[in-house]
Amino acid sequence: MSSMATLRDTALRFRSLHVPGTPLILPNAWDGASARVVANAGAAAVATTSAGVAWSLGHGDGDHLTRDQAFDVIARIAAGVDVPVTADIERGYARDPDGVAETVRGVLAAGAVGINLEDTLRPVAEQAERIAAAREAADETGIPLFINARIDTHRLPPGDRTAWLDETLARARACAAAGAAGIFVLGTPDAETVRTLVASQPLPVNVLADPGALPVSELAEAGAARISAGSSIAEAAYGLIHRAARELLEKGTTTTLGGGFDYATLNTLLLTEPTR
Repeated sequence: MSSMATLRDTALRFRSLHVPGTPLILPNAWDGASARVVANAGAAAVATTSAGVAWSLGHGDGDHLTRDQAFDVIARIAAGVDVPVTADIERGYARDPDGVAETVRGVLAAGAVGINLEDTLRPVAEQAERIAAAREAADETGIPLFINARIDTHRLPPGDRTAWLDETLARARACAAAGAAGIFVLGTPDAETVRTLVASQPLPVNVLADPGALPVSELAEAGAARISAGSSIAEAAYGLIHRAARELLEKGTTTTLGGGFDYATLNTLLLTEPTR
């Protein structure tokens, strides 16, 4: 079986994991080691966090990576795990739809079968064009890429919930019409909001599991099809670094380091070749 056929099968498997009420749970990774650890913990797929990737390379989040830097990380992760990989590609590392299409071709070449593409509240029609370009580029390769359309209405000023919901749903429906396979709505929605999002537009709903979020069981009961940690695990990891460094420098002790991944276990995991 050709590598392209294998990637197609992986993409179909990844798509099938998005089941409302029995969600795909994604503890997001940011480099080869974190991806291996996440997969080893039992994750059915690995999702990247663009913030974590940027931080690991010494950059801030928010479109500060180059396309090639992103592709390199995606390729390293995809080569190191046996499960499907979906990549957070921020705004597509591109100014226009043609550039988004070019990015998608690179993501597929790197071995990922899904993307997150954020709208940054750009006009709905513009974002729909970018999603359509991504869909066309993927379809030309024969890979049913899972386009997870991130809807950034969490950036709107606090105010009328009805207006927020109307804007979110309008964007979701436009994304669906353009070829998205799922929507990703940031924030910490309550169960009623998740149920409304699920019932009022046609795509599987992805929500965050970060500090302050409802438990997975409640989000699943509300109909979520995908639950992601986002950047929260990377934030926790860098928080540990900060606390441990401060403790060692200021107190000369290392109690913060208790509970770390055992050296031999981690090293053995990373020395073991993934089975394909």
